[in-house]
Amino acid sequence: MIVVPIVARKPLGPGGPEVPVLALGSWNTWDRMDFSDAVALVTRAAESGCAFFDIAHYDMGPHAENSRTDLIAGRAIRAAGLARQDWFYCGKLWLWDYPATGFAGQLRTALRRVGTEYADAVVLGDYLGELPVRRVLEDVTEQIEAGRFTHWGVNNWRYRDLRTALDLAREHGLVPPVFAQLKYGPVRRALAEGRYYAPLFASGELALQASDVFEGGMLLGNLRPARKIGADIGGIRYRIAATADRLRTLAGELDCSPAQLAIAFCLANPATANVLLGMSSMAQFTDNLGALALLDRLGAQRLRRYAEPLWLDRHIASDGTW
Repeated sequence: MIVVPIVARKPLGPGGPEVPVLALGSWNTWDRMDFSDAVALVTRAAESGCAFFDIAHYDMGPHAENSRTDLIAGRAIRAAGLARQDWFYCGKLWLWDYPATGFAGQLRTALRRVGTEYADAVVLGDYLGELPVRRVLEDVTEQIEAGRFTHWGVNNWRYRDLRTALDLAREHGLVPPVFAQLKYGPVRRALAEGRYYAPLFASGELALQASDVFEGGMLLGNLRPARKIGADIGGIRYRIAATADRLRTLAGELDCSPAQLAIAFCLANPATANVLLGMSSMAQFTDNLGALALLDRLGAQRLRRYAEPLWLDRHIASDGTW
């Protein structure tokens, strides 16, 4: 009999729902495994209490690959027999063509592809140029009032726009963001731990959702990944190879896997509500769960001291204007 550990839960920001500290992402994930394996992975995630799925329709801007990963995720969840109230759906809304392409149409398409009538939360993606923040807030509030989702967060927003959004929401009775999805891990810390975002986490205005922890697998030694990787903020990717070796060595000294060490680092930050992981096999899922025991064994302060030499992006602007 397999004993499946139950993943702890934390609030996804002020007034946000309790969510599992480990969650499954979707970018180039579900379309990289056999469908039966995807169903088994969804089932195991639910048994572990971490049926939180970040699922996006990649059809716009630099993400216009029109992959089938969201369609596959929805099919796998249905095949696993999960009732809608038993899984958390975090979707994405893109700002690349906003406001010409608004949120209502994006949501209709995304919800239809996943096969559900509502999302539990959405993340508003990053953007270029100026952002009409007041209009974004009004559109978000309209979609929440229509019952299409309940909570929302931002992805790599410039701090000035995020601060404006929080202030305008309070002044005009609009719905504020409650979490920020940021690239975060032992090599990328400047944005989440810098002097702009960190006080928002410390004050409880926002929670942190860590993403792209493994740099598309490069941090774990896959130096030529076949799949697309998120933006190389600060131009540090060329240094990943040497850092992957250092991470492997350090993990050996701590009797853990490199993935466990990277995940545990994120969870050692009290601001982190959950960590999005692009798992594509049951073996990866089982290994990732071991990060929870590693954090318990080492403690947050000791773990962060061990990971300190891995930090690579100290030089970037921490206000998101890179």
